Amino acid sequence: MEGVVNIDSKGRKSVANVCKEPCAIEKGMRLIGGKWKGSLIYHLKDGPVRFNDLARLLGGASKKMVDQRLKELEAEGMVIRKVISDRPIAVSYELTEFGRTALKILDDLRVWSESHKL
Repeated sequence: MEGVVNIDSKGRKSVANVCKEPCAIEKGMRLIGGKWKGSLIYHLKDGPVRFNDLARLLGGASKKMVDQRLKELEAEGMVIRKVISDRPIAVSYELTEFGRTALKILDDLRVWSESHKL
């Protein structure tokens, strides 16, 4: 529901259908809006990617930051972590079906951002 501002005859304002915290948009932004999360999801769109390759794709992010964000996405059910080998340890990440549902939103955001030269 959308919030509506009502103004009475004396000019006083009241709000109907106020957005309860957190609203649906805020919940979604908390899930995919964290720094580097959207980029990580987007880079996983074509299939599994190894950790070091993801870290290279996000040139401005430290490996610690990439690791932290991937752990958050894994805990939220957006990505799956797979151990490829133990020695030396090699790990890859891929999107879950739930994670794939965010791709359309992220692509729309990318197009919007590029079209407005943000």
